[in-house]
Amino acid sequence: MSKFLSSLERQRRSVLMIAALTIVVLVGVIDYFTGYEISLSIFYLAPIALAAWYIGRRFAWVVSAFSVITWLIGDLAAGATYTTHFVPIWNVVIALAVYLVVVEALSNLRTLQSQLEGKVRERTADLTEEMRKREAAEKELLAAGEQERRRIGQDLHDSLCQHLTATAMAGQVVVEKLIARAMPEEADARRVVTLVEDSISLARSLARGLAPVELEAEGLMAAFLDLSQTTTSHFNIDCRFEAPHPVLIDDSLTSTHLFRIAQEAVSNAIKHGRARRVTIRLLQEGDDIVLEVHDDGSGFREPSPNGQGMGLHIMRHRAAMIGATLAIEPSTPGTLLRCRLRGDHEEKEAA
Repeated sequence: MSKFLSSLERQRRSVLMIAALTIVVLVGVIDYFTGYEISLSIFYLAPIALAAWYIGRRFAWVVSAFSVITWLIGDLAAGATYTTHFVPIWNVVIALAVYLVVVEALSNLRTLQSQLEGKVRERTADLTEEMRKREAAEKELLAAGEQERRRIGQDLHDSLCQHLTATAMAGQVVVEKLIARAMPEEADARRVVTLVEDSISLARSLARGLAPVELEAEGLMAAFLDLSQTTTSHFNIDCRFEAPHPVLIDDSLTSTHLFRIAQEAVSNAIKHGRARRVTIRLLQEGDDIVLEVHDDGSGFREPSPNGQGMGLHIMRHRAAMIGATLAIEPSTPGTLLRCRLRGDHEEKEAA
C-alpha cells in the first residue's frame, strides 16, 4: 500500500513539474506576441508559486531561472533593444531576486503549514487515543456498577428475603397459637405477618430492580416482561411488552444497558408525560436489534438547561456505550423512543 501511495505521489509531482514548465513556456509565447513594450513578468509568478508550494524550493529556483531566461528571450525575439548590456543584466537580476523572494516566502509558509498540520495530526491522534481510553474506562465503570448492583440484588434475595420469609413463618406460628387460645392479640399478630410479607415482596422487587437481566440469552425478554407487569401493578397503567419473535442477546452487559434504557423511558413516560399506556417492543430487523418504547403521554420536551433531563443524557450515554443509536421523536399520541443496535456492534467494540 505504501509503495502504491509513493508511486502516486511521484506521478503527481511529475505532472505538477510538467505543468509549471508548460505555463512558463505559454507565458513566454504570449509575452513574445504582445511585444517587449508590455511586460508580463508578473505572470511568471504563477508557475513559480506552483513549484514552490507543491514541489519544493529547489525546483522553484529552477522555474524562476527558466522564467527569467524565457522572459528575456521573448523580449529580445520581439525586437527589444538596450543602450548597454548592463540594462538586460540588471532587469534579469531584479526579476530573479523578486522571484526568489517569493519562492522563499512561499516555501517558509508551506513549511509552517506542514508543521502545523503535523501538530494537528499528533494532537488529533492523542485526543482519539484519550477518547478511546475514556470510553474504555466508562465501560469498565458501568460494568463494575452493574456487577455491584447484581451482587447487592443477589444478597437481598438470598439473605434478606430468606430471613424475612423465616420471620413471616415464625409469625404465622404465633398467629396460629393465638387463634388456638382465642387470644385477642391474634389480629395484631396477623397484621405483623402481613407487614412482613409485604416487606418480602418489596425486597424481592428491589432485588429484581438491581439485577433485572439474567445471564441467559433470553434473560432480556423475561426482564422486559417483568418490567411491564411490575409497572402495571405499581402505577395502575396499561404497560405491555411485545416481541413478535424471540430476540436473544448473549452479552449480559448489552442486555442490561437496553433494559436500563427502557426502564428510564417508561419512568419518564409516567412521571413527565403522565402516560396511561406504555408499550415496550423488542424487534429483530435483519441483523439489527431494535428497542422501542411508545407511550400515549403529553409528549417529549427537550431538557431544560438548568440541569434537568439527566435521564435522557444517561440513556444516550448507555446507547453510545454499546454502539447503538437512540432517537426520541413525537408520535400520535405521545412519544416514541427507538434504540437501534447494529448487527456489527460486537466487531466495532472489538476494534
